[in-house]
Amino acid sequence: MSANDKKNVPNALPAGHRFNEFEIKEVIGGGGFGIVYRAWDHLLERTIAIKEYLPVSLVSRDENLTIALRGERYQKLFTAGLNSFIQEARLLARFNHPGLLHVLRFWEENGTAYMGTLYYSGMTLKEWQLGSPETLTDAWIRQLLPPLFGAIDTIHQAGYLHRDISLDNIQIQDNQLPVLLDFGSARKTIGNLSDQTEIMLKPGYAPIEQYSEESDSDQGPWTDIYALGAVLHTLVTGSPPPVSVVRCIEDRYQPLTQLRPEGFSLPLLNAIDRALAMKPQDRPQTVDEFAALIALPVSTVEELVTSVTRVPEEIVTPIVTPEVQPEPPAITVAPASASAEYASLRHHKLAKPLMIAAGVALLALIGLVVALNHGDDASAPEQSAAADNAGGATPSTAVTPADKPTIATVYLKLTSGETVMLNGKSVEAKPNTSGYAALNLSAGHYTIEVHAADSAVHTQQLDIDKPGTWLINPGS
Repeated sequence: MSANDKKNVPNALPAGHRFNEFEIKEVIGGGGFGIVYRAWDHLLERTIAIKEYLPVSLVSRDENLTIALRGERYQKLFTAGLNSFIQEARLLARFNHPGLLHVLRFWEENGTAYMGTLYYSGMTLKEWQLGSPETLTDAWIRQLLPPLFGAIDTIHQAGYLHRDISLDNIQIQDNQLPVLLDFGSARKTIGNLSDQTEIMLKPGYAPIEQYSEESDSDQGPWTDIYALGAVLHTLVTGSPPPVSVVRCIEDRYQPLTQLRPEGFSLPLLNAIDRALAMKPQDRPQTVDEFAALIALPVSTVEELVTSVTRVPEEIVTPIVTPEVQPEPPAITVAPASASAEYASLRHHKLAKPLMIAAGVALLALIGLVVALNHGDDASAPEQSAAADNAGGATPSTAVTPADKPTIATVYLKLTSGETVMLNGKSVEAKPNTSGYAALNLSAGHYTIEVHAADSAVHTQQLDIDKPGTWLINPGS
């Protein structure tokens, strides 16, 4: 958003407005259903983002900065959207994934609701595509996908669907890592109650089952996979696929495997075609299955996330496994009128038969794709080998003391010709397709040496005292 656009957002709060310790600095985004501000947290001395629920078609702001209805007939729509906004904040606060919007707090004030989140610099994927189309290569997309896969899979594993994946709902941070933004629940709730499908769905990105009022039972992970396929189609070709309701009448979709756009691998093109199948059962049924088609398992998310952030030398970064992840700090203030059930996302819950089907698909793929961030046995050598093989690389091998259980998986950057010494003993460790080798270690103190082909030796001291996944970058 340009500076002029920021100034033209109607009904925005003025710079300097305070919510206790939070001070509004400027508008950084705005639309028909809300405004996003950059704010300063005076208590913790950090920048955060604040999103305000403000559907401009239903309300306006008076001289006291309080939200006022444009008419009594809008009360039901406004309240339903408000409840969905708060419940979405409550849902997002449960997750602690680097690819998902991290909610710090939400509250009610000025007759509406607010959501305080981490501040994510950068631009949307739509803005990136428009401004830097030459960077959208096969390699760039493959770097983008694993963190995105992990974010979407985290939602699915919790029993929910996003149902609003598109280019303008994916933020590309300055460090090149993607963040999947909010669900747009308030917009969808208002659109549903007012019978305005056009404000609920994004043409080209929504599969056919989202256009039917009686199709909730047909929706599942494959619904988000269609939208993700449409995102990738747009990145590859410059435009989204034909609208799904139009394809029902006359399907003019041209398979990318036939068009063969230059510079893009056949597995990626085939995966996009599969994701955009009209029939839900013809699409990949899980994120893992979709990732396997591209030979890019979800399990590489930790590697690529830390790889892109360029961990400094002599730094050890623990990536805590789900079993020991702390609950994200969230101070919640529930509205008196908010129902116990999430009005908008209650239809996003996966039905038991769908969860069973997803489980069967996952079991069928377990020998091919292993998500390292699921389950407390993620550090088992067999699983590391399975994940590496799924990426087409020779599996890494690690030495674990026979009398001690493995509690941690350690990743280290390794190039061809480099060898690894663990506490003075040589171990076989080969990099996967992302350039990382894995060591499965028990609790204890370790000296890890990486010997380069030019005889240079890089050393890292490491103390393993708790379960988790670690990435290290031995320095000289």
